[in-house]
Amino acid sequence: MSFGFLGIQFGFGLQNANVSRIFQTLGADIDQIPILWIAAPVTGLIMQPIIGHMSDRTWGRLGRRRPYFLAGALLASLALIMMPNSPVLWVAAGTLWIMDASINISMEPFRAFVGDMLPDEQRTIGFTMQSFFIGIGAFVASWLPYMLANWLNIPNTAPEGQIPQTVIYSFYLGGAVFLLAVLWTVISSREYSPEEMKQFESRADQVALASETYEPAGSYLKRGIIWFIAGLIFAFPVIKFNLEKELYILSGGLALFGVLQLISALLVNSGSKTSGLVTVITDLYRMPRTMAQLAIVQFFSWFALFSMWIYTTPAITKHLYGTTDTLSEVYNEGANWVGGMFGWYNLFAAFFGLVILPWLAKLTSRKITHIISLIVGGIGLISLYFLTDPHQMIFSMVCIGLAWASILAMPYAILTGSLPQSKMGVYMGIFNFFIVIPQILAATLLGFMVKSLYHGESIYALITGGVAMMVAALCVLFVEDHKDKMQNK
Repeated sequence: MSFGFLGIQFGFGLQNANVSRIFQTLGADIDQIPILWIAAPVTGLIMQPIIGHMSDRTWGRLGRRRPYFLAGALLASLALIMMPNSPVLWVAAGTLWIMDASINISMEPFRAFVGDMLPDEQRTIGFTMQSFFIGIGAFVASWLPYMLANWLNIPNTAPEGQIPQTVIYSFYLGGAVFLLAVLWTVISSREYSPEEMKQFESRADQVALASETYEPAGSYLKRGIIWFIAGLIFAFPVIKFNLEKELYILSGGLALFGVLQLISALLVNSGSKTSGLVTVITDLYRMPRTMAQLAIVQFFSWFALFSMWIYTTPAITKHLYGTTDTLSEVYNEGANWVGGMFGWYNLFAAFFGLVILPWLAKLTSRKITHIISLIVGGIGLISLYFLTDPHQMIFSMVCIGLAWASILAMPYAILTGSLPQSKMGVYMGIFNFFIVIPQILAATLLGFMVKSLYHGESIYALITGGVAMMVAALCVLFVEDHKDKMQNK
C-alpha cells in the first residue's frame, strides 16, 4: 500500500538534492535560488486541496485514490526527464513547477489512502511505513550522481551553462523508478467501496454533517474583503521602502485568498453551494481543533526543512569547501557530497521510521515522540555551523533523519484520528497549506535575510532552520491527540 511512496520520494530526493545545483549552473545568483524554488510550494498549495476534494468523490475501476496515483506518476516521470535538459534558467523553473504539480497529484491521495484503509490504532505504523519507503527512495536518489561519477566514471562536470551527465542520467533513472513503484501500488492494492467506507464514518458523523452546511454569503464576503485589504496593506511598505520583490508574493497570496472568498460568496449567493471552492474554503474555517493545533507545528517544522533544502548545498560548498564557483571540480564534489548526505538522513529516517518511532510512540506517546524528534533535528541543523570536515556531517544527518521520519509520520497519525472519513482527502489537502505557507515564507524571506542580514553567508539560514524546528517541538505540547484522550478515558 505504501510502496509507491518509494517512487514519489525518489523524485523528491532528486529534486531536493539537485535543483539548487541546476539553478546555479544555469546562472542563478545565491539570493535568487529561494524565489526560483517558490514553484514547488505554490503548486502544492493549489493542487493538493483540489486533488483531495476530487478523490473524495471519485469511484471507478481503479478505485478512489489510485487513478490519481497513476496520472501523477506518468506526468512526474516526464517532468523528471525534462528537468536536466533545461537549456536556460526560466525553462528549469517552469519544469520544476510542472514536476511538483505532478508529484502532488500522486502524493496527496497516498496520505488519504492510509487514512481510508487503516483504523486509528494502526495508523502510526501505517505512516511510519511510508516514512520507511520515503527514506529508502530518497537515500538512493540523493546518492545517484555520486555513484554514477565514482562507480561508473560518468563525467561530473560540464561546460558553463550545461548540466553534468551524472545529474542528467540520475533524473532519467528517477523517472523510471517513480512510474514503476507507483504502478506496483496501483496493481497490487485494493480500496474499500463507497458502501464499505460509510461503515467507518460513525465516529466523525457530527463533524462531517457540520462541514456540509454552508454559511451565509455575507460571511464569505466579509472575510474576503478583510484578507484582500490585508494583502494591499502588506504590499505598501514593500513598495514604499523598495524592499525585496519576493515579498510581493506574500502580499499577492493574502489578496488572492481574499479574492477566492469573494468568489465563494458569489457562488453561495447564486445557489452553487456544491462548488469545490466553497467546500474547501468552508472546511478550512471549520477544521478540527487538533488540525489547527498541528498547523502551527507544521509551520515551523517545514520552514526549517525548506531552509535546509534550499541552502545546504551553497552553505556547505562555501563553508567547508571554500568555493562558490559552480564550474569548479571542488564545488561539484561538494554538491555531490551534500546530495549523498541528504541520502544518509533519508536512510536513517527509514530505519527510525520502521524501528524506533513505533517503539517510542508505544512506550510514551505520539506527541512525546514528535517533541523528542524535533528537538534532536534542530540540534542537527545548528550543528552544521560547527563542522570542520565534510565527513562530520554524518552526525548531523542522524539527528535530521530522526526529525524527518517523525515529521512524515506523527502529525498525520495524530491528525487522521480527528478527521471525518468522508473528508479525508480534502482535509489532507488543506493540511498541506501549513506545509506550503512556511515554504513560501522561507522562499520569500530567507533570500532577503541571507542577502541583507547574513551578508551572503547561507550557513546562517541553516541555524535559523534549527531554531524553527525547536520552536515546533515546543508547539507540540499544546496539541490534543484523539488517541491519547481515548486511552485516558
